[in-house]
Amino acid sequence: MSLIWFAFIGLAAGWLAGKFTKGSGFGLIGDLIVGVIGALVGGLLFGLLGIAATSRLGSLVTATVGALVFLWLLRFVRR
Repeated sequence: MSLIWFAFIGLAAGWLAGKFTKGSGFGLIGDLIVGVIGALVGGLLFGLLGIAATSRLGSLVTATVGALVFLWLLRFVRR
């Protein structure tokens, strides 16, 4: 069941990050991939700062922040 929540939160985070960055999105699969990678990046960043998400909303915030950072890095590398 936690894998389903992880995928759902990753999809939502990827979609939110696409909306925040004024992007057109990457489609369902692309948003899921961005969100999942963002969840990993966000977990790493928040872990380094000593912040832990204890709820699903906290996990969504962590994944969204990570996805935003990931998208920023992708756009930086493309230039």
